[in-house]
Amino acid sequence: MDTPATRKSLISIVGPVFNEAELIDEFFRRTQAVMDSLPARDFELIFVDDGSTDGSYERMAAIAAADPRVSVVRLSRNFGHQIAITAGVDHARGDAVVIIDTDLQDPPEVIESFVQKWDDGCEVVYGVRERRAGETRGKQLTASYFYRVLRALTKIDIPADVGDFRLMSARAASHFRRLRERDRFVRGLVSWIGFRQEAVLYARDPRYAGDTKYPYRKMIRFAMDGITSFSSVPLKFASWLGYMASLLAFIYLASVFVQKALGYTVPGFATIMVAILFLGGVQLISLGIIGEYIGRIYNETKARPLYIVERLHGALTTAGTSPDDTTAGPPGSRGETPI
Repeated sequence: MDTPATRKSLISIVGPVFNEAELIDEFFRRTQAVMDSLPARDFELIFVDDGSTDGSYERMAAIAAADPRVSVVRLSRNFGHQIAITAGVDHARGDAVVIIDTDLQDPPEVIESFVQKWDDGCEVVYGVRERRAGETRGKQLTASYFYRVLRALTKIDIPADVGDFRLMSARAASHFRRLRERDRFVRGLVSWIGFRQEAVLYARDPRYAGDTKYPYRKMIRFAMDGITSFSSVPLKFASWLGYMASLLAFIYLASVFVQKALGYTVPGFATIMVAILFLGGVQLISLGIIGEYIGRIYNETKARPLYIVERLHGALTTAGTSPDDTTAGPPGSRGETPI
C-alpha cells in the first residue's frame, strides 16, 4: 500500500460524449498513451454518455469492462454538453480534473503541459486556441467576436479563444461542484471561481471523424447563455433604448413646434407610422431581453436536478457513488450505496 509520501497523484479525465462511436477507440488510445507516459501519475478516464444513440455507449462500456481505470456515466437522456461536463466533474475523484471533448479537436497530448503548470502551483490551467484547423472562416470570426463581446460585457475575466479544455485542481473542482445553476456556461463558471489560472497555447486539430454537434443554432443559444449568465448589460441596453426613444420623441416634438411657428404644413401620416414602428420595435426588443432573464429565473426556481444518471460502469460502481447522484457536492459525500 502506498504511503502518503509515495502515493501517485490521480488525474481524472472527463470526456463528454454524444454520438461519437467512430472515434471513441482512437480517443482512448491517445489519452491512455499520454497518461501512461507521465511519471508518478495514476489516471481515471470518465466517459459521460449524454444520450448517445449510435453505439457510443456500448463501445465505452466495453472499454470500461476491459480497463479498470475507465468508467462510464450514462445519463438518462441528452441533457447537453455543459451538463455532461458537470456530471463528469461531479463523479471525478482525482487530485486534478481534466475536461476534454472526445472529438480529438483538442489534442490529448496537451494534457502533459497542463499537468506541468499544475505542478508549478496553478489551480486552473486552460487551453488557448492559437490555431483552429478544420473550421470555417465564418465560425472562427463569430467565435472571436463573441469572446471579445463577452469580455466587454462582463466583470469576470473570461479569457478569449478558450473552450472547455482545461485542468482544475481538486480544490477548484470542489468549488465548481457547488455552482448548480441550470443554464450553464462552464468556462465562465471556472473563471468566476478565481485562484491562480494560467494558459497553455495549442493548435486545435480538425475533427477526427463524424460531424460537429454544435450547429449555428446551438452556438447562438450557447452565446446567449454565456452573456446572460455573467452580465446584466443587456437589461441596461433595454433601458438605454427607452431613453433614446424618449429623447427622439422630445426632439421631434420641438421640431413640430418650430415647423408650426414657421407656417409649414405637415401631413403627418408617414411621420406617425415611423414613430409607431420605432417605439413598437423598442418595446418588443426590451420585452425580449427581459424575457430571457425571466426565463432563467423560472428555470432556477423549479429546482430540478441538473441531470439523472441511468447507469454507471467501471470503478465508480464500487466507489460509493449512487446512480441518482444529481445534487451538489462530490459523489458519495452523503453516504449513498453503490448500485
